[in-house]
Amino acid sequence: MASIVVLVVLLVSLLGGSSSTHPATSHARLASSTTATGASQDAAFPPGGPLSPAAVGGLPALWAPQNIVGDQPGTTAAYAAAARLPGLPGFLLIADRGNNRILVIDPSGNKVFTYPSAADLAAGRKLYYNDDTFVEPGGRYLIANEEDNHAIVQVGIQDHSLSFLFGHPGQAGSDNTHLNTPDDAYELTDGSFTVADAYNCRILFVRDHRIIRQIGHSAVCRHDPPNYLGAVNGDTPLPDGGVLISEINGSWIDDVGPTGKLVFSVQAPVGYPSDPQPLPGGRILLADYSSPGHIIIMDRTGKVLWRYGPTEGYGRLDHPSLAMPLPNGDIAVNDDYRDRVIVIDPRLGRIVWQYGHTDHAGTAPGYLNIPDGMDFIPAQPSMFSYLASPPNGTPDWASVIHP
Repeated sequence: MASIVVLVVLLVSLLGGSSSTHPATSHARLASSTTATGASQDAAFPPGGPLSPAAVGGLPALWAPQNIVGDQPGTTAAYAAAARLPGLPGFLLIADRGNNRILVIDPSGNKVFTYPSAADLAAGRKLYYNDDTFVEPGGRYLIANEEDNHAIVQVGIQDHSLSFLFGHPGQAGSDNTHLNTPDDAYELTDGSFTVADAYNCRILFVRDHRIIRQIGHSAVCRHDPPNYLGAVNGDTPLPDGGVLISEINGSWIDDVGPTGKLVFSVQAPVGYPSDPQPLPGGRILLADYSSPGHIIIMDRTGKVLWRYGPTEGYGRLDHPSLAMPLPNGDIAVNDDYRDRVIVIDPRLGRIVWQYGHTDHAGTAPGYLNIPDGMDFIPAQPSMFSYLASPPNGTPDWASVIHP
């Protein structure tokens, strides 16, 4: 009899029978009653993906094989399940830069992974100004850029190992072994990784501690892609093998194809473009690293299709560094200087989930200090997770995809 009950619970959960809202806790909370002023959308773009036109597949297009980098076994099922959950539909990895740590948070705000742990610190394993942090293809390691430490590091998820991948810790430089304020290191499926070497004005591709390719010229900073770049802060891998680059000066967004040829270059209507993310249908999701900050969806001509940017109150953003699409059509945002990570429902134009205490930095449970990076991890259900609502399960590290 018990087995029949469990089976029924499993079937109900798989068919979307979970609660439509997450329970609020002291660590993470819904903010569904808070309406954000300043949000708008083009009427031609109905809900989905986020705000994805039906012509490009709506929500499923976010994780369709042609729109992702580093697909893993189980990815489609994991992201399809996440699409049925509101708010944060899985786990969120947070690069808590000001606290020199990496956290993984479940939808209720509970920490399920912390690096470094007390044992790591005792063994001398530390992070320094860890900025953007992403799960590597296969789900065994994390890659992080230590921005002000001028180094790229790798963290073992299971064994908590720490290794340096490139750069000279604490030393900025512009030669073939140094970095100057690296940003957005992504491990690629061929075993190399890419990084925006910000103030050397170049995008690097590195394998085995050696630069194998670069876009731009070292420490020669001007807008003339792909030969020259200004200061860069984003280098998102694209499904076709190219890279989507953000140049700070001039607010340029550049698409450089897999052969190194420029596909397009457009000026974004923001003050400081940060970490552009490709969306289906040739659209771009972009954070404006300003105060007040903005999140926009634009097309390749620079036309704004949707914007979020309250100028005051709870919904105001202060230097958001990354806006990331979630499988359910919501948008996760690092709100750096308000010490929080939030989820915005673009259809409602308001914050619906938050971790961190607004404008209050700290190290205690529920607090952050200038969170500057994140990654979404879908849930891998366990037998007992289906008894909960929502069924959080455990992080399915191997199914993570980018972007």
